[in-house]
Amino acid sequence: MSEHFFLRCRECGKRFPNQPLSFCEDCFAPLEVSYDYEALRASVRRETLSHRAFNMWRYSEFLPLPAGFTPPLNVGGTPLVKARKLAARLGVKNLFIKNDAVCFPTLSFKDRVVATALAAARKFGFKTVGCSSTGNLANSVAAQCAQAGIDACVFVPADLEPAKILNSAVYGARIIRIDGNYDHVNRLCTQIADRFQWGLVNVNLRPYYAEGSKTHGYEIAEQLGWELPDNVVVPMAGGSLIGKIAKAFSELALLGWVEPKKVKFFGAQATGCSPIADGVKRNLSRFEPQKPNTIARSLAIGNPADGPFALRLIRESGGWAEDVSDPEIIDSIKLLAESEGIFGETAAGVATGVASKLIQQGRIRPEESTVVCVTGNGLKTTDAIAADFPLTESIAPRIEAFEALVARQLKQAVSA
Repeated sequence: MSEHFFLRCRECGKRFPNQPLSFCEDCFAPLEVSYDYEALRASVRRETLSHRAFNMWRYSEFLPLPAGFTPPLNVGGTPLVKARKLAARLGVKNLFIKNDAVCFPTLSFKDRVVATALAAARKFGFKTVGCSSTGNLANSVAAQCAQAGIDACVFVPADLEPAKILNSAVYGARIIRIDGNYDHVNRLCTQIADRFQWGLVNVNLRPYYAEGSKTHGYEIAEQLGWELPDNVVVPMAGGSLIGKIAKAFSELALLGWVEPKKVKFFGAQATGCSPIADGVKRNLSRFEPQKPNTIARSLAIGNPADGPFALRLIRESGGWAEDVSDPEIIDSIKLLAESEGIFGETAAGVATGVASKLIQQGRIRPEESTVVCVTGNGLKTTDAIAADFPLTESIAPRIEAFEALVARQLKQAVSA
């Protein structure tokens, strides 16, 4: 791979050449991609981005891509929505929704991470690519492998939402359902990666995979006019996204593309699976793993791989972490849809609900600029809210029937 990036241990700092490796062979801490920032600062100017298409490949120099790489998909480039109606409901002024519910091709931010992981997989010569997943990642691996002509095999918990299984199966991927939660699935995939020599995007390709999340942060800064927000509210599963948004902001400041600023990072989890939020609130030095029990299955990781780093980032930034119950998640999905016309999945309900709590607690002040990250589309988790929307009464195709319906509805509204 090209020489401007390499692998580095997140704890001891040892440097490794680019290879399908996710942990330090000395201290067993996770590896991440690091870059030659001096070379990047000298070779790339912010102004050059204006001539490029608005998608994640706009920031190619800051991603771990092999020399001569040709982007196959227009991933990223999602809207940053000024959420005026939601802001008014919550009592703040400058509220934004970063809406990855419309990310191409499978309607979640996971499309970003799979795009960088597949670039590495092809470089390393993997013939089969897969993942352990709570749904969105499996969808994205299946779709992008189909487009790239790579064999895909995805591993998911057996109780995954039917829509997410369908959204992987339609692309022709092999789907292996596991009787267990995500943590069981992930441990199995670690063994499979070694035994079968497959590229598992969030196992042996994890350092390259995770870098795709940075583009979510780059876009936020650019869409705010190359300024950093005061606050970011991020749903947390494995805990990687919140750290990569922070890394994106740090890189932009290091390059001189934005004014350095202390951004407060707020983590959002479901009450039924909130090991990181629990660790923050109880001031634990290390989070305690939990057994997931929540409708927010995309966040249901009881032993998050990047949990320690998310815990540290939240504290050092002056932020906080909160959790919301399943009923609060459903209410928040509806609030986001009714106020801003954005239908997010359960993770979006978590982020929106937590943002509301943080505002009520005074941790997010009314005058501050706040970005809430919506990471997946509500069409994937319709079963979570279906009971709240039973089929309405049908009527005959006659004006008299319609008038009678209106009269009944008015009567019901008055008596309510």
